[in-house]
Amino acid sequence: MLLCIDCGNTNTVFSIWDGTEFICTLRTSTEHQRTADQYFVWFSTLVTHHGIEPRITDVIISSTVPRVVFNLRVFSDRYFGTRPLVVGKPDCLLPTDPRVDAGTQVGSDRLVNAAGAFDRHGGDLIVVDFGTATTFDVVAEDGAYVGGVIAPGVNLSLEALHQAAAALPHVDITKPQAVIGTNTVACMQSGIFWGYVGLVRELTGRIKAEYDRPMRVIGTGGLAPLFDQADVLFDRVESDLTMHGLKVIHRYNKENS
Repeated sequence: MLLCIDCGNTNTVFSIWDGTEFICTLRTSTEHQRTADQYFVWFSTLVTHHGIEPRITDVIISSTVPRVVFNLRVFSDRYFGTRPLVVGKPDCLLPTDPRVDAGTQVGSDRLVNAAGAFDRHGGDLIVVDFGTATTFDVVAEDGAYVGGVIAPGVNLSLEALHQAAAALPHVDITKPQAVIGTNTVACMQSGIFWGYVGLVRELTGRIKAEYDRPMRVIGTGGLAPLFDQADVLFDRVESDLTMHGLKVIHRYNKENS
């Protein structure tokens, strides 16, 4: 079995692939001080709760938080007896190398999303990922990551409003009933929701115009289905795109090792 680990700035997701499907997906907050032993206690407890007896033989990691990678490596080696593949490291091959400015280090999550999206949809794509940051990744005809856009994430923007303006409360993001809010919470929700709808529409439109060829837009991340309710922003929404990309990269390394 393959254990895919996606470590983001806010959450870390563990998903087990049994060769046919992902049989279990677990999520925890990202904490750089968490030890390998603590990861195992948490992981084994929840897996047992789900009634699964995983026989992990391979591990692949994507992390945007470098400080957690060491303990995840130890977790993999100590408890599963396997050296993990880490996306972005020299020994982890990509199906197609990114084409960006020399010296640019592309986030591993963006490389993984590009690989997963290309495997499912081919090239000429824009992948919009609603994470801690909202990212727009351009995938070329041959599957290469060729650049994109980084904007503040939805929850990050809400938290900034709450912290910087004493009179503004913390609110949950939801689709408002009307654009014109009649109370503070409704005003904030409308500004965030419709503001990000406009952000996605404008940026994808400008990317398409600059790329100058037909492109499909793939939405991913926890908030993608919410924003998809507002308008035709995406050609497809895929909640498991990152995990699928990790599986694709692992398979490519196995076939080319």
